[in-house]
Amino acid sequence: METEKKSYNLVIGVVALLAVVLVIAVVGYFVSKPKPLVIQGEAEATEYRVSGKVPGRIEKLNVKEGDFVHKGDTVVFIDSPEVRAKLEQAEAAREAAMAQKDKAMNGARKEQIAGAYELWQKALVGEDVMKKSYDRMKSLHEQGVISDQKFDEVEAQYKAAVTTAKAAKSQYDMAVNGARTEDKEAASALVDRANGAIKEVDSYMKELYLTSPADGIISEIFPETGELVGTGSPIMTVTDLKDVWFTFNVREDYLHGMKTGDKISVAIPALDNLTCSATVYYISVRESYATWRATKDTGEYDAKTFEVKARPDSNVEGLRPGMSAIVTDSKKLQK
Repeated sequence: METEKKSYNLVIGVVALLAVVLVIAVVGYFVSKPKPLVIQGEAEATEYRVSGKVPGRIEKLNVKEGDFVHKGDTVVFIDSPEVRAKLEQAEAAREAAMAQKDKAMNGARKEQIAGAYELWQKALVGEDVMKKSYDRMKSLHEQGVISDQKFDEVEAQYKAAVTTAKAAKSQYDMAVNGARTEDKEAASALVDRANGAIKEVDSYMKELYLTSPADGIISEIFPETGELVGTGSPIMTVTDLKDVWFTFNVREDYLHGMKTGDKISVAIPALDNLTCSATVYYISVRESYATWRATKDTGEYDAKTFEVKARPDSNVEGLRPGMSAIVTDSKKLQK
């Protein structure tokens, strides 16, 4: 009887020991079981910076953060007295150039033409008088009445009268014909240059009224009304919510042959874990400093990090840039 009791207690102890070992093994299994890999990224969208070519002061902001705008809507007006002054200068230069062109094209005034004509007629009369004197002196010289010296003097005066008449005729022709062809072309070129300057200033004037480059929401406004902005300074950001994608940073040993065109399932915690399908369209290695973890501490190779971008297959209502995105497809991006 005593022997049977001892055997029974031994069996109970062995069973209890096995039960404890089993419980410890089960607990250890669940404790040591590796947790499923979580690939987390975020939503991003195309952003447009509104900026101008002209420095000036913010005169008026037509929108505020959160407003929806359409492409071409005027969102800000910049006041620039310097540009307006340049426009006035350019217009004055054009007026001066056009006056020079008119002067060259119209030629001399009527009074100048009449004066040149009278001088020409006077020169012709003087030439005619000297011609008669020359003829008489020539006849007398041939008869030996006058000396050679006297004849030469009269002949020289006649030739001078002929030259004076020709010069007066040239002055009259120039007054009638107006400026030279080269002068007219130069005057026309001055007008063209002035018109070009006005077009340049007009383009700057248009830059005072900045418009939205795309449909979207005003996600950020940098300066306040009355502040000065420089050339190219960003004034506000327009976010196109129709062009949204997800970006993930994935270690290369988790890619498992992923390629562009693959489908993944993405959950969005901010939208009550709404799940959507997305298509991978971009895979590229990140810079060395962007690698999440060096793996040589395990005695293996260094694993590089890749940037993976996926675009939703359909519009996700309420999706905003910056929202977290988690890959839920266990067949993709898992170890």
